[in-house]
Amino acid sequence: MKSITIATVGSNFEREPLVRPFGFKGGYMSEIWQSAAMLGSASGKRGIGLCSQGVLWSDAHVFAGHAESGGNALMYAMSEWAVQQLKGQTFSDPVALLESIRHDVYAYGKKITGHAGLRETFALNALVGVDFAVWQLYAAENGISNFDDLIPAAYRPALAHRHAQAASIPLMAYGIPIEELKAAVADGYFFMKIKIGQPGTQAEMLEKDMARITAIHAAIGDARTPYTANGKLPYYFDANGRYESKETLQRLLDHTKAIGAFDQIALVEEPFPEELEIDIRDIPVRVAADESAHTDRDALKRIQMGYSAIALKPIAKTFSMSLKIAQLAHEHGVPCFCADLTVSPLLVEWNKNVAARLAPFPGLGIGLIETNGHQNYRNWETMRGYHPRAGAPWARTQRGVFELDADYYAQSGAVLQPSPHFEAMFP
Repeated sequence: MKSITIATVGSNFEREPLVRPFGFKGGYMSEIWQSAAMLGSASGKRGIGLCSQGVLWSDAHVFAGHAESGGNALMYAMSEWAVQQLKGQTFSDPVALLESIRHDVYAYGKKITGHAGLRETFALNALVGVDFAVWQLYAAENGISNFDDLIPAAYRPALAHRHAQAASIPLMAYGIPIEELKAAVADGYFFMKIKIGQPGTQAEMLEKDMARITAIHAAIGDARTPYTANGKLPYYFDANGRYESKETLQRLLDHTKAIGAFDQIALVEEPFPEELEIDIRDIPVRVAADESAHTDRDALKRIQMGYSAIALKPIAKTFSMSLKIAQLAHEHGVPCFCADLTVSPLLVEWNKNVAARLAPFPGLGIGLIETNGHQNYRNWETMRGYHPRAGAPWARTQRGVFELDADYYAQSGAVLQPSPHFEAMFP
């Protein structure tokens, strides 16, 4: 691949309001900043990468310590600083380029947030748009128009499948009414991500979570789907590190047994604060690592602790880092799926390209991709208009799945096609 010199750089952002306050990790957010990074080469080509900022997800300490817009401004400042560091640099390997700057961006983030314990995921989230801009420029310079040709050979074993379908996973946050959940099932959704770890003390949290799961199971426990062996809906509980002990989690699991919901638990994601480093090999459900698997090094540590699934987030931890994590998980026989960060429609397509090529998730036989933007963005349909192929059938969920036909693979979800809206941000 050719050597590319970055001659021009830029960044910009838009603020997108949410339908309602979005609650998780014991907090609530009201808007999501959509940042964009632009990198231009000496030959005149350019790449534009997008990022949906997740301050609360990536570091709840920063979110709690600042006004909501203040936390977003800090993450955006890191993105802008990163593109300025890349100006004048030459590269031929996007993964290596990310590796060369991420530690400096992380150090800069600690400085401007005043938070010595800043989570590494905060820096990776700030680098998402920058990394995608690098990949876009790399594709433009090397004449690459297909996602399969974009994947370096070292990571292709982890992305060797081509699913005809991928389950579309909606998110049921704390405030989502049970009636909306029932409506989602009626629309064909069958793999629901349910936020647990509600606000309050550990005792208050547990009581609220047990009541929430009881209400959900009473509402949809008898629903049926053709996508699972037993015909029942799988439950996917995401605690975002709110459970502080195995004992508390076990009490929740005992409650699910008492109400007849335990056998439907497909995943419990990120139950414990990562700094506790709890061995979870004796927990009787599949436990997935998400934000604790910042890097491939961290993912290996989680696998050794007993985590048996990994939530990949090309749209939150960078595409480059996600390739490394996916390959590591593949080599250890640990299944992966793609989780959302309430991202924009074009970023959903980046996630979908990865989910479409991962090994089938155990018990389902198809790919898995979470996407909840349609539930949470006030202007979702306007945002869909920025998608170059917004009208394609594969760009919308149909009866709970994305249908991934030959046109989808030929178009690569349009991620390597220009979007006039974002191009106009950098005239």
